[in-house]
Amino acid sequence: PFYPPVIFDGLSAEQIFERIRQRDYLLHHPYQSFYPVEALIKTVAEDPQVLAVKMTLYRVGSNSPVIEHLINAAESGKQVTVLVELKARFDERNNIVWARRLESVGAHVIYGVVNLKTHSKICLIVRQEADGIRRYMHLGTGNYNPSTSKIYTDFGLLTSNLEIGEDATHVFNYLTGYSNKREFNHLLVAPLSLRSGLEQLIDREIEHARRGRSSGIIFKVNSLADPKIINKLYEASCVGVFQELIVRGICCLIPGCKGVSDKIRVRSIIGRFLEHSRIFYFENGGNPEIYCGSADLMERNLIRRVEILFPILDLN
Repeated sequence: PFYPPVIFDGLSAEQIFERIRQRDYLLHHPYQSFYPVEALIKTVAEDPQVLAVKMTLYRVGSNSPVIEHLINAAESGKQVTVLVELKARFDERNNIVWARRLESVGAHVIYGVVNLKTHSKICLIVRQEADGIRRYMHLGTGNYNPSTSKIYTDFGLLTSNLEIGEDATHVFNYLTGYSNKREFNHLLVAPLSLRSGLEQLIDREIEHARRGRSSGIIFKVNSLADPKIINKLYEASCVGVFQELIVRGICCLIPGCKGVSDKIRVRSIIGRFLEHSRIFYFENGGNPEIYCGSADLMERNLIRRVEILFPILDLN
């Protein structure tokens, strides 16, 4: 992998945070290195101005530098809160081992939300700065696993956006049982707001098409099986919203049916890497909006998992 425009090699913690304060960075793995994510988490233990770090961990692998950085942070006196999903299929044993290690050094380990699997990929770093508390985030479509980051295509966003930081705080308050906030500035969060948010975005494309404005939808997901979302996409097709659906696995939507889905094309990608990123593009009358995240368009992802879609706000 080659390094993305943000290169953290040889930079101090202050320099790394300064770069993220200046602009957002969107990383595309494996074409770009996972190293900046590791470097950011590593700064938590090294930087005296960092107060806390909170993360969700789904699949981290058996030999994870990310976990080691979190352990170092806890040992250095930082507040470390980690949600470890013990129901991550095939990774249950690894996750139990890592959870016990984190607990042994004083980290606060959460074992998920009752009746929900936590599949979201989010890291929140809280830092004391001259002008007050600032939050830095990484939000991704893939796991915090350096090994799979070399063979899965995924996106990761590095940002210090104030409103996304507020959203991230509410997400962790929800995960730890301190809040049941259902409205967010920018994030779409399942099971609270993701389904309704997607339906509203599709409805907006329908309204653009009805008014003769430019409209269009491009989705890239692993699976498309949720009946309500499929019916909403059919509705959009019927009013002229062109749709490009890139679905790696199961797709229960039938494209090309006259009068129902003739504005929809479905295809899959099979290549050198496992297509893992989830991307949601809305033309929005010529002012495009793009979301990325962890959720597939399946009923289980929308109502029985904690998932996050995050917007790409800095398109420059």
